[in-house]
Amino acid sequence: MQKISTCLWFDSQAAEAAELYTSTFENASMGQIVPGPDGSAMTVEFEIEGRQFMGLNGRPDVEFNEAVSLVVNCESQDEVDKYWEALLVGGQESRCGWLKDRFGLSWQIVPTAMSGLLGGPDPAGAQRAMQAMLGMNKLDINVLQRAYDGD
Repeated sequence: MQKISTCLWFDSQAAEAAELYTSTFENASMGQIVPGPDGSAMTVEFEIEGRQFMGLNGRPDVEFNEAVSLVVNCESQDEVDKYWEALLVGGQESRCGWLKDRFGLSWQIVPTAMSGLLGGPDPAGAQRAMQAMLGMNKLDINVLQRAYDGD
């Protein structure tokens, strides 16, 4: 067990959210489900990419906000597309690779190439890549690379 894990507070959809998350990521699994007094799930444990989470069905007046997000580092555009499309269903797009899933949890779907494009040795290229990123919702590695290269 991890020393520190993440607890995500849901109204009543912790099990549904855990099922979405574990079906979206290949290296993921469901864990223990603790029933509440009414028989529905009170807590749901799950793991994604080696990180442990607990979904808690709390009260409806507590909502997620952008102050906390989960970052998914993607090696390819196919990965960006896969996670973006899966997590966006019923959710809402935002700028610069951010989205909210249908439960209101914020995600950042980020190509690993971003660090080289925004922090690369060419400051003008980095600025062009930054400007391109600011105009995007889902990040497009090829467009960002072309912007960095000045094409």
